[in-house]
Amino acid sequence: MKAFSALAILLCLGAGSAQGQSSSVPQTDTSFIDAQGTAHVTRVVPVPQTVSAEAQKFLARQIPDTAEALSIAQQRAQTDAWQAKAGEAYRQVYPATVSSATMGGVPVRMITPPVIGAGKSDRILLNLHGGAFMVDSGSLTETIPIANITQTKVVAVLYRLAPENPFPAAVEDAISVYRELLKTYKPKNIAIYGTSAGAILTAETAAKIKQLGLPMPGALGIFSGMGDFSKPGDSQAIFGLQGLSGHLAPPAQSVILPEYVAKNDAKDPVLSPIYADLRGMPPTLFVTSTRDLLLSGTVILHQAFLKAGVEAQLVVYEALPHAFWNDVDLPESRDADETMAHFFDAHLGR
Repeated sequence: MKAFSALAILLCLGAGSAQGQSSSVPQTDTSFIDAQGTAHVTRVVPVPQTVSAEAQKFLARQIPDTAEALSIAQQRAQTDAWQAKAGEAYRQVYPATVSSATMGGVPVRMITPPVIGAGKSDRILLNLHGGAFMVDSGSLTETIPIANITQTKVVAVLYRLAPENPFPAAVEDAISVYRELLKTYKPKNIAIYGTSAGAILTAETAAKIKQLGLPMPGALGIFSGMGDFSKPGDSQAIFGLQGLSGHLAPPAQSVILPEYVAKNDAKDPVLSPIYADLRGMPPTLFVTSTRDLLLSGTVILHQAFLKAGVEAQLVVYEALPHAFWNDVDLPESRDADETMAHFFDAHLGR
């Protein structure tokens, strides 16, 4: 069995904040490497002063270290309710109109800003939402701010979900919508982007576009993703979805997200684009954060793009967890959305 890091961390507000805590809560730093190379680590990590006051409060939340055993139906119901509420909160900050449509036989959401910017009517952004390939945790929160800031229409693909529809169903749906967009838009005026599962799917879709010999889009956005389902990165042994808070479990040492991978080869070059020929990929923005469980995956894929000669930019935010930009109340979220939007503005149409 491959070694993994087991990490127990106390998140506290300051040196005196642990007073009154149970004696079982670690109060000192420890580190032990066993005979298999596995690290057994305890770290006392104060809330950093290097992030906004809102982010400090966000990081200091006390979240139980318990795993919820929810059915797929329950997860989808909860996520849909949250996405609708969060989407409305985003529209209060970033006005946009949301409508439903079908493109290439695939259901989509059309997100239209109040004004289409000068010279941008011939541009389109294609969003592939996050949600572990099993729920929709981003077709609103990932699109509304980007549409508003770029003054460009966004199409969010409501691709088929696992486990009912494992790989390559989501890739096929993304390709179907992309083919439809190519009938109206020049490829250099199309950007494909996504967060988490959507970031993974963005790289997969680009790999499939190249495999099919279709024209490449003008830009990609891979926001907290990875490109290798065959093995976890280091950060997955350190962080959970909430960073250092909530449930922390050692990463699986077999295939990642078996519900999505199913019986496919985890090293298939479309499923895991780290094994694909990445030469000729369009300019790509990678975004992650230092408490992101997919920090390693994002960095490794970024390095692969660089080695392939791709124009690839990496932005790493301080201290925040996975896909933090889904929280509109954080100044860092607004900064991340601006960074993403400006990248697309700078690279589309070149």
